Amino acid sequence: MNRIFTKENQPIIAASACILVILAIGYTINHNFVSANYLLQQLEVASFLGIIAGGSMLVILLGHIDLSIPWTITMAAMMGTAVAHVENTAGLLVFPVGLGCGALVGLVNGVGVAWLRVPSMIFTLGMNAVLQGLVVLYTGGAAPASHATQLMATLAVDRTFGIPNALFVWIAVSAILIFLLRATQFGRYLYSVGNRERAAYLSGVPTRLVIIGAFITSGITAALGGIMLTGYSTKAYQGMGDPYLLPAIAAIVLGGTNVLGGSGRYIGTVIGVLLIVLLQSMLSVLQMLEAGRQIIYGGVLLAMLLIYGRSSRLRE
Repeated sequence: MNRIFTKENQPIIAASACILVILAIGYTINHNFVSANYLLQQLEVASFLGIIAGGSMLVILLGHIDLSIPWTITMAAMMGTAVAHVENTAGLLVFPVGLGCGALVGLVNGVGVAWLRVPSMIFTLGMNAVLQGLVVLYTGGAAPASHATQLMATLAVDRTFGIPNALFVWIAVSAILIFLLRATQFGRYLYSVGNRERAAYLSGVPTRLVIIGAFITSGITAALGGIMLTGYSTKAYQGMGDPYLLPAIAAIVLGGTNVLGGSGRYIGTVIGVLLIVLLQSMLSVLQMLEAGRQIIYGGVLLAMLLIYGRSSRLRE
């Protein structure tokens, strides 16, 4: 029992309790809030956020942050749909092109942070602005005419045995990330670099390659999220990634990942994603404006920063 209520598990337990509270409140407002069909819809929505947050978690484990997620999502979606209807390809170029764009963005971010030593917050924010400019330049400020392929729609919207296919994609991505974190040297390096980068470097850890690998993973998952969102909404559009930055970061920190790096469990991120999605649903039922939701996300991040910052000073 004591192993369950460890300090590391406390945020996960608290987030799980919040989920139960939200479900209970939702049930009192509308009994359909806990119906099987409605919960499956929420899991489908959570899948998109979960895919995006999964890769971003690796960056936060290092004590860095990726603020280029919004327009990485948009750029991957735009480039993917741009090649979606090339003749004799059956739309198979979507994923190589889209994911390749995400990997390239992650590579540039990683090099900027690891080699040029630019703070990740500044570099990735600048990269986000660059990507926005490139997308606007490419589209001329208008939405592209190309639409999602049948494969994109199948993965994002269709169901298999009554379960959303998007949930299967999230499970597959989660399995890969859990394997990376728990069964590979790369995963162990992430935690060691996040705890003390200099100490990890002196012990022989290739810290620069680890940082680049984390940013590339974040770029790829953001790109995959963009492709999935395109299938869900039938086409790519400008600013489609903007609503996912704060919720993704909030889900990660609510799940117990230290924003200063070095600690965090993937299951916590999953629970954080479910909490954020259910909270969004609850706020929609209560007809809260988008501005109110952003205030809540920002307040959560500030509170967690204060908590982690204080605990870090106590450790020192």
